[in-house]
Amino acid sequence: MVLSLLLFLLFFPSLAAPSRIPAIIVFGDSTVDAGNNNYVRTIARANFPPYGRDFPGGRATGRFCNGRLATDFISESLGLPPTVPAYLDPAYSIKDFATGVCFASAATGLDTATSDVLSVIPLWQEMEYFKEYKKRLTHYVGRKKAMHIIHEAVYIVSVGTNDFIENYYSPTSSRSKQFTVEEYEDFLIGLAARFLTKLHRQGARKISFTGFGPFGCLPSERATNFLGHGECMEQYNKVAIDFNMKLQALIQRLCASSPGLKLRFAPTYDLFLHVVQNPSSYGESPTCFFLICRRRPAGKSKQCVAGFENAIRGCCGTGRMEMGYFCNEWSHFTCADPNKFVFWDSVHPSESLNRIFANQTLRTSLAEFL
Repeated sequence: MVLSLLLFLLFFPSLAAPSRIPAIIVFGDSTVDAGNNNYVRTIARANFPPYGRDFPGGRATGRFCNGRLATDFISESLGLPPTVPAYLDPAYSIKDFATGVCFASAATGLDTATSDVLSVIPLWQEMEYFKEYKKRLTHYVGRKKAMHIIHEAVYIVSVGTNDFIENYYSPTSSRSKQFTVEEYEDFLIGLAARFLTKLHRQGARKISFTGFGPFGCLPSERATNFLGHGECMEQYNKVAIDFNMKLQALIQRLCASSPGLKLRFAPTYDLFLHVVQNPSSYGESPTCFFLICRRRPAGKSKQCVAGFENAIRGCCGTGRMEMGYFCNEWSHFTCADPNKFVFWDSVHPSESLNRIFANQTLRTSLAEFL
């Protein structure tokens, strides 16, 4: 009993004491978009079934997932509401946004040219919404409390892979003619530096920037890797590794030159790749303390359900190319149990994997803030 309690406190420290974090503020792309694209003229939407089938109430909120996102789980673990509302959703008010708000837009990138591909919210506009939010927050709670929230909130930034998937490696993109891949990485790092500097000047102090995962292993990329017989696109994975190294170097430079800034790198690559390569070793169960668990030897009781069964395709439709409007209630072959799948559609994680990513972030980049 004592051991179980200790393990619980280790994995869920925020539940052991009142949270010191007043709010969670989110920027980025579809990995964290809570539904802002519902209010933008774009085809990059997910506000229809079967998206959201496992979300509380079974609602398709615009999240590119069968359920909640990693940021939702992080919010709940911080003692905040169990979901982070989209800033453009008229169903929410500044009262809701005072403890959490999402400015993210699916299909956006660090590069404004990436947001132009599907006419979504560019990152600079997400920043403008944040400035507007600060004014609304000040009017709602007063200047002193508003500044406390802005300074003490945790900021999640998850963006960048679309710059390669939708933009640089697209046959219609001009970026690959302007830059070598290494030069484009440097170009994006420069854009990230400017964004993070502006965010700090606006009052952000505790920022977690999510590193790239092995996006060459997304089902959509494997499906088009004909020469590689459907295996991961190692060229893309190398880009992710290289970009992550440059991002970590940037983070060190910004922290050294920006007093009071606590900018941290949230690693996802190794964990994501290990899940893809060893899906059966990972799983989660409501009755289990561990969000990452392993099968027990034959004949012994299990603390958790068995792990994922499929890491090659998504749950929706064939799981190889379906995403957005192509993942719909008429999609044939959609799986019965998304918890058995690493991916929900051909690009995005299932709710179960999002829960694992949330736990990873809480134990790494956010650990010192709890």
